[in-house]
Amino acid sequence: MQKNYRYQLTKPPGRKFHPDFKPELTPKEMLRLGIFGGVYMRDCKNEFPKSWFKNAKLAADKRDPNLNFFGKNASQPLSVWREKGWIHTDDPRGWFQWYCRYYSGRRHEDDERQIKRWKAIKRHIFQLKKNCIKGDWNCRKRQRQALLHWAYDSRKI
Repeated sequence: MQKNYRYQLTKPPGRKFHPDFKPELTPKEMLRLGIFGGVYMRDCKNEFPKSWFKNAKLAADKRDPNLNFFGKNASQPLSVWREKGWIHTDDPRGWFQWYCRYYSGRRHEDDERQIKRWKAIKRHIFQLKKNCIKGDWNCRKRQRQALLHWAYDSRKI
């Protein structure tokens, strides 16, 4: 997809994040839990630590919602993200690719926008707290899965 893109890692992996950015899950944890129907990051494994992909739930072929932690499809196709202008050319797979690179230590011109988008997803946490009994993982599974896609640990709610 993006064969010659290069970037510098200027921060230590998993540290020195923007003060407003406090993800609850690492990319490795997210991949292990099951996100995006298992179709994310399969073609760029060499860019990230091999340990991230150990026990990752990855689809062999097409998207499989059963691989998602909550067993629900909570994703829009990448084409929708492109149409809405949510994709930066340096991160053609979207927010999670940006997050993986940010987590790895890359800092980028798109960081502020992506962090604002991450913060905006928090509204779903309030909806879960308002409408679900704590620990009832069967309540609003799609919304819980969507939160996992954004590094919020909806298992805690």
